[in-house]
Amino acid sequence: MNRKNFCGRTRREFIWQSGAGVGSVALASMLDEDGFFTETATAADQQGPVKKPHFPPKAKNVIFLFMYGGPSHIDTFDYKPGMIGMDGKTVDVETFGRGGHKKGGRVVEPRWKFKQYGECGKWVSDLFPHLSKHVDDIAFLHSMTADSPIHGSAMLMMNSGRILSGNPTLGSWVNYGLGSENRNLPGYVVMLDPKGGPISGAKNWTSGFMPANYQGTVLNSQGPPILDLNRPAGMTQAVQRELLDALKVANARHLATRADQSELSARLASYELAYNMQKHAPEAVDFAQETAATQKLYGIDKPRTKDFGSKCLLARRLVERGVRFIQIYSGGNHNDANWDAHGDLELNHNLHAGETDQPIAALIQDLKNRGLLESTLIIWGGEFGRQPTAEYAKGTGRDHNAYGFTMWMAGGGIKGGISFGTTDELGSAAVENPLEVKQLHATVLHQMGLDPNRLSYFYGSLDQKLVGVEHVEPIHEIIA
Repeated sequence: MNRKNFCGRTRREFIWQSGAGVGSVALASMLDEDGFFTETATAADQQGPVKKPHFPPKAKNVIFLFMYGGPSHIDTFDYKPGMIGMDGKTVDVETFGRGGHKKGGRVVEPRWKFKQYGECGKWVSDLFPHLSKHVDDIAFLHSMTADSPIHGSAMLMMNSGRILSGNPTLGSWVNYGLGSENRNLPGYVVMLDPKGGPISGAKNWTSGFMPANYQGTVLNSQGPPILDLNRPAGMTQAVQRELLDALKVANARHLATRADQSELSARLASYELAYNMQKHAPEAVDFAQETAATQKLYGIDKPRTKDFGSKCLLARRLVERGVRFIQIYSGGNHNDANWDAHGDLELNHNLHAGETDQPIAALIQDLKNRGLLESTLIIWGGEFGRQPTAEYAKGTGRDHNAYGFTMWMAGGGIKGGISFGTTDELGSAAVENPLEVKQLHATVLHQMGLDPNRLSYFYGSLDQKLVGVEHVEPIHEIIA
């Protein structure tokens, strides 16, 4: 008798694997009863109702202001007075950017003057005359580092904690861990620059190996709020409701496998959310309810700040409606359409800071006035910073710098008026308290009431975590 039966396996292998399989089902059932799987999930999970955090949270919502392209830290918030008078001088400094490894270069001293602001006396450049008034609410992280000096992989790192694609992003992890407070809007919203999306596109707001329910939804602050959301021609809201109800009945009667049942339930949840968004998304972007003074505060009355100001105002409205995670991009496409100042630093940063300074300051002030800043965590930064030396023989452009750069956080239980970590005298690399992206992510999860070392998702036979397998502490020094 041919022993190679059962799909090429021997009878002994078949019997052994069958027995092990039955035992594993029983074991899984007992472990589930003991709560073993409460911190993990399978692909069947959905964006359900509000979930309990691991401990009392300091923040309920996150707004990530992503300055795509890499703003220059030494021209914005990382004051380097020692560079004044060094313009054009050659220095020995190791750098690594788009142009590869270099041992030295021509210094480009900061192109904007710095002044001290607030009770904390924080030095801020003239690029941010509005934001500088709020430094006492901000914690500046001057020693951030990244694993890659290349836009695509660095963007993925900042968004998902990995330089490779296919992993859930920060917004997905937050919504997976806490659920959604709003059944009519996505729990994770992304707003792009009108010049275009960032490199790698939707990989920056993907749910990766989690269900699609957790991925970011691109939302427009003007025009149709969500693309392709309108009902098909000829279909009324009543008819659509009847179809959804019929699908629910079919789901209840479905006798297929548990996996199929879960997949159908996930699709129904998506249909239900889309149905609800058709009604509620237009209301969320309707600024007619906002006073003229509020719209002016955000700079919506001026062409230069109208777009980003509209997005910041919409972010505040989404926070009020319970949207967990909102990401706003400044900069799109390539070159000077974003903060990637390889050629003319002054032209580039004057443009992008000019578009974002007033709206960001307004967002902080508006949230504070409404008592929402203490429960809303704001993050500002790009995928990396920029080098102190020129990239080319002529011009003021700077190459990428992943060795040391600045980000900041405000609200959501973060101390204000402090600066943590330092870079060297030229701003080329972090020297005191260097920080990794996973520590930033750990801090976000911690403020949301989630233990970054406990929050996991079971995939590929592993408990996957945003911060990786090694224990990671949040940045305790900036937590109030």
